[in-house]
Order: sequence, then structure tokens, then C-alpha cells
Amino acid sequence: MRFDTIIIGGGLSSLVCGIRLQDRGQKCLIVSAGQNALHFSSGAFGLLGRLPDGTVVGEPLKAIGMLPEDHPYSKIGTEKIEAYCKEVPGFFSSCGIDLHPAFTECDVPRNGFRITPLGTLKPAWLAMKDTELLKSREESLGKKALIVNFAGFLDFNTRFIAEGLEKRGTECRIEILKIKDVENLRKNPSEMRSVGIARVMSREENWKSVGNQVREMISGEDLVILPEVFGLDDAVITDWLKEMIPAKTLFIGTMPPSVPGIRAQMRLKKTFEKKGGMFLAGDTALGPVFEGSHVASVRTANLGLLPLEADNFVLASGNLFGKGIDVVPGTVREPVFGLDTVCPAEMNDWCDKDFYAKQNYAGFGVATDKMMRALKGGEVISNLFVAGSEVAGCNSLQEGSGAGVAIMTALYVADNILSD
Repeated sequence: MRFDTIIIGGGLSSLVCGIRLQDRGQKCLIVSAGQNALHFSSGAFGLLGRLPDGTVVGEPLKAIGMLPEDHPYSKIGTEKIEAYCKEVPGFFSSCGIDLHPAFTECDVPRNGFRITPLGTLKPAWLAMKDTELLKSREESLGKKALIVNFAGFLDFNTRFIAEGLEKRGTECRIEILKIKDVENLRKNPSEMRSVGIARVMSREENWKSVGNQVREMISGEDLVILPEVFGLDDAVITDWLKEMIPAKTLFIGTMPPSVPGIRAQMRLKKTFEKKGGMFLAGDTALGPVFEGSHVASVRTANLGLLPLEADNFVLASGNLFGKGIDVVPGTVREPVFGLDTVCPAEMNDWCDKDFYAKQNYAGFGVATDKMMRALKGGEVISNLFVAGSEVAGCNSLQEGSGAGVAIMTALYVADNILSD
């Protein structure tokens, strides 16, 4: 089987890259092993929240020039990233994913702030329509808040959220919902997760029952907070609930899996396939064949000896968290192609005992040139590109740049393939 481009990984960077290439007439294949970072997404996209030294960033584009030269953003360049930033809302809208307009100052993007499941605030560049994005840390949410959860749902910690809001001057009260179909989920603990609840909340009688119960619970509150467990297939349910509830209503993320993230992944995958792309789910790439500094083909675990050939390959299977790279005694390796990786030479430098400190292992990745082509034995592999968190040079967890790096490198890699 032959394709123009084969992409390894099924997450945000893979799908954005694949859709871009399909739009330009390429025939693409995505090989996806399973879960990806979108399933853990908050519903918000971070571009750059902190510099590597910890400095807080308010205007991401202005801060890119302060990044090290080996950072993915430095390789792409501020001018291209600025152009991509302007494209992104329209790109996602065309895939059925509506975003809040970005906050700007003199047409320069500024970070907003999303409310985390711990009740704290984190910088964010863009957010899906059903995820609240504050303009500043000082923005008031309301004087009195009603925080509502489902009985037995432990992935939405109402006490943490209340403590976070109370520190910001909002008086909080917590109430519990009881919905028969959700109560039935409690019989199987594996079903009592955000996605399981979202499935039963897709039934009109259930989300209407939530709206009616919340309406009766309100006693002088001007703010209602619910968990993000609505709209697995369509976020319009959150709009309907807002119409039913006579107070400002916010939906705050739960512990993973993420309902908005899974919805986004499904929409992107559907768009990719609608444009003619092929998506191999639950499969793993292996057995690459090299012809000098060129990849000729790969195989997959499910397809056996059948070679998959392409003019170009994109590796976007994630970092240590996504198993795109892994640890073997004394070193870090990229398991599919055996590519060069970047990490401290001494294992003692891989992590810090302080849980809240910058953790170097979160920045491990594959070495690339300025075009995001992979290196193997110090030599450039001419038709193998790397995108997303697998690219070395940034610690997206510490920087708050995970989604931004995924999107920007995906578009950059696609454009480099198309310009070849």
C-alpha cells in the first residue's frame, strides 16, 4: 500500500497535519495506537504560558524571541507562528470545533486563563466554546456560587474548586444531583467517569432533569458551576442548559478523560476521513525500512508483513507520557525508527524530587533540524519529520505550550512537506 504521507500517532498534531495535507491533495494514512493527549485535554489550548526560566508570559508572540534556539517555536519563527495563530480558529471551525475569540491587545494575542479542576487558574490561548476562559486573573466570576456535582462522581472535586473560588472572593455552596441513569453507572466503577456520565447526559430527559434540579437548588447565587460532562457528541447541550438555568453557568474540567477533548478528537478524525484520509486505529508502527538517509516503508503490528510505503513520514506519537519515546536502562530511546533523542547524560538530572519543580523528563524528545526532520546517528533523515510533543527542545508541561507546540509544528511540518 502506498501513500503520499504516513503519520504515526493519532492525536492533535497528527490530525492537524493530516487534515492540512489532505486539503492540499495528498493521500495520507494515520497509524494510531490508542489514547492520546487530547483525551486528557482541558478544552483549552496553551500557546506559551511561561519561559523556560519560569517567567510568566502575557503575550506569547512577543516572548518567542526569548526562547532558546533549539525550541520548536524558534525553529518555526515568530512570523510563521503569528500567521498560523490567525489561521487556527478558522481551521478548527471548519472541523466543527468552535472556539472563543482570542484575547488581543493591539491585534497581538494575549493569554487568558482557564479554571482547572483544582480551582486554580492556568494561562490559555484559546478555548472551546463550552470551556470558560477568563480575560485576567482578577476577573470576577460572581459573588455567590452554587457548585453542583453528581452523587458519587469523584473526578470532580467540588471542595478544591470552592477553595479556589473563595480565595477570589466568591462565596460557595455545594449541592449534589441525583439522576437515575447516573446512579446506575455507580454499580460499575469503571463507568462512573466523565465519558460514561456524558453518554447518559446525551439523553434529553437526563440533561433536562439536571437543568430543572439546578434551577430549584439556586438560592440567591449568581453563578452555577457544573462538571464538563455534557456534549460528548455536540456541545449544544451546554447552551441548552445555560438557557434553562437562571444564573451565569460555567462548566469546569474534570479529572481525565476529558469530554471536550474527546469530542475534539472525534471531530478532527471525522474531518480527516471525510477529506479522504485513512485512519488505522489500535495499531502500532514498526519495522521501518531505510534506503540510505531515506525511509522507504514501515509495517504495523496488525497488518503484519504488508509494507506501507510513502514519500514522507511524520512521527507524532508523543513523548514519554504518550510512549512515543521510552526509557531503557541508562538512556532514552525512540522505539520505531531508533532516532536520536535529547536528554541529560546523567540519570540524576532527569527529574527533581520536588514534585512541583520543573521536571526535565517532560522535555525529552527527538532531535530535529530546523525543518523538523529527524536525526539518526547525527544525520538528517530526509523524508521523516517530527511533530508535537515528540520534538525535543521544549518542556511543554512547564511552559504551558503543549497544544500550541502540537498545532504549530503540525502546520509547519505539513507546509514543509508540501513545499518540497
